[in-house]
Amino acid sequence: MSIVDLTAARDARDEAGPRLPAGVTVYERLRQMIVTLALPPGAAINRSELQASFGLSSTPVRDALTRLGEEGLVDIKAQSATRVSLIDVAAARQAQFLRRAVEQEAVRLLAALPDKEFEPELRSLLDAQTLRAAAGDIDGFDTLDRTFHRRLVELAGAPDLFSLVRARCGHIDRIRRLHLPVRGKAEEVVRDHARILKAIVAGNAEKAQARVRDHLARSLAYVETLRAAHPDFFR
Repeated sequence: MSIVDLTAARDARDEAGPRLPAGVTVYERLRQMIVTLALPPGAAINRSELQASFGLSSTPVRDALTRLGEEGLVDIKAQSATRVSLIDVAAARQAQFLRRAVEQEAVRLLAALPDKEFEPELRSLLDAQTLRAAAGDIDGFDTLDRTFHRRLVELAGAPDLFSLVRARCGHIDRIRRLHLPVRGKAEEVVRDHARILKAIVAGNAEKAQARVRDHLARSLAYVETLRAAHPDFFR
């Protein structure tokens, strides 16, 4: 990880608006870089560079790395370099299980609502995803993808539960990110999201749940192909 990258991250943070607590800022930025593979599995993380780039003391940096370690995204070893963890497929499978359970319940609740006031918002997200996919903007598409799933859970009245799921999904998020650039994958994701929304708006809870289940199952469908293409990224 270079000072240039971290300085750019700090500058982007400073332009983003109200400041978050220092430890949260470092955590969020590092986590984003890890799940988008800007910091690839196995990359070393230099604490001194982090402190210098963010202009922070050792405490918020240590706290951020500890939190990432608890999520399994960094390996912290005494007397050794802190590194981005390799992708753990077993952990990804557990995250997939959790996401399926939570999101199937979320869409069931949304489908049962008599008034689908949220429909324009979700359709707007789908339209934006379509544009990002057409433009080849993987970063923008990935952000919108995660926003769509987050909003399903929030609209179902469980925002805190999504935060819990997010903390368990670092490994599967990296697998998804490896797969996104594959030709046709982004378009497939948009089609799946459109089918989920269609079933919700129609009030068909059973179909909405089936659509979510099928969609989330795709996250690990090609994991062995991805492992073969990127063997150094996986445990």
